[in-house]
Amino acid sequence: MLQKCEGIVIRTSDYGESNKIVTLYTREFGKLGVMARGAKKTNSRLSAVSQIFTYGYFLVQTGTGLGTLQQGEMISSMRLIREDIFKTGYASYIVELLDKGTDEKIRNPFLFELLNQTLNYINDDNDIDIITNIFEMKMLNVIGLYPVLNECAICGSKDGRFAFSMRENGLICHRCYEKDKYHLPTSQAAIKLLRLFYYFDLSRLGTISVKDDTKKELRKIISMYYDEYSGLHLKSKKFLDQIDKFRKML
Repeated sequence: MLQKCEGIVIRTSDYGESNKIVTLYTREFGKLGVMARGAKKTNSRLSAVSQIFTYGYFLVQTGTGLGTLQQGEMISSMRLIREDIFKTGYASYIVELLDKGTDEKIRNPFLFELLNQTLNYINDDNDIDIITNIFEMKMLNVIGLYPVLNECAICGSKDGRFAFSMRENGLICHRCYEKDKYHLPTSQAAIKLLRLFYYFDLSRLGTISVKDDTKKELRKIISMYYDEYSGLHLKSKKFLDQIDKFRKML
């Protein structure tokens, strides 16, 4: 059956001498794998629309197995992402996290919008650290994780000084610190941002200025939480860590 969908290319792999297997994340169908025949040829009409991060409309032949990409109409190539190694690294992590965290053919328009907004923010020179942290926090529910961020995970208190506890799956207040001696001391600025990133609508994002020390806290907590609970092992995360070290040297 021929169907038109709005989608973003989140993964590609070569297949034979001239073909590609392209994974789209679509508004209509969720994650969808398709064969793009001849897409590796430079003169192919599918060459440009099958590039990673490309956002567009796609005409696909669907069935029980791998579909076939028939046509594509590009809306945005996300050119600025592909021309910048740091943006490429962060965007690659974003799409791999979504890819590994979702199953095929499960429709989720909210997640499609989140992906589209996130890549556009990265493409448009926003703070890539903060944009990535927001996406990571928004993905937690998608992969079945629900950290306690609106109260103490032990006593339920909503006031006081808070820290993050991996063992308790979220925040604990100062009255409960002794119940987890391995809790992570966390600034109240980082606590506020973790809550904000988890709950707020990305489309309402304005200008956010975050101190470098707070960014380090956020990265540490979110990375440790994913390592502890997600079960995901992302190749792009190692590359992201490497280029982040290089970026800090510049």
